[in-house]
Amino acid sequence: MIITIDGPAAAGKGTVSKVLSERYKLSYFDTGMIYRAVGLEMVKNGFDLSDEEKALFVAQNMTFEKMMALSCDKDFRTDIGGQAASKVSSITSVRQALLKMQRDFALFPVFADGTKANGVIYDGRDTGTVICPDADIKFFVTASTEVRAMRRFKEFEAKGIDTTYQKVLDDMISRDKRDAERQTAPMKPADDAVILDTSNMSAEAEIDAVIKIVEEKLKEKK
Repeated sequence: MIITIDGPAAAGKGTVSKVLSERYKLSYFDTGMIYRAVGLEMVKNGFDLSDEEKALFVAQNMTFEKMMALSCDKDFRTDIGGQAASKVSSITSVRQALLKMQRDFALFPVFADGTKANGVIYDGRDTGTVICPDADIKFFVTASTEVRAMRRFKEFEAKGIDTTYQKVLDDMISRDKRDAERQTAPMKPADDAVILDTSNMSAEAEIDAVIKIVEEKLKEKK
């Protein structure tokens, strides 16, 4: 079984993806990690994030091992990593270079310890439209920009990251604009995706709603 969870930053994709992964014994693939890894590698090397040649070189030489090592960096999950990911992901050649790695994972999905999984759940911005257009179940999880910015601001605050709500909001608006306007795989829901607005939903309510939909879809397939 393949499930894709698309949507903008801080909409609740990661939370619901991890719950579904555990419930249905699916491997979890956060596709945004690859772009964060490429973007952060660019930043650490002092490269201009708009330099397509250098970004492509970094993408072509990115491995799962290198990605996991970079994921331990203090800036990986901060706004530095997020903004860097957004900028390099708008480069068409970079997306093409990383596409095969993402698609191939669905052929032989495994957990971190190497054991076989029942399938995969993809968490990312174009998982249902580009990476796995034939996925069994597709979701597009979204929320208002203000709600998402407040969620991300509280995350940063909890981690002791010094920032302001306004900065987080401004950065999110810029990131959404880049994601929506990029030439390759602009952020949008797949035609057959279930759209879920979590603006006024708790994490528990979101999870319950998604599980209900998955169960209904599974019954339809039997």
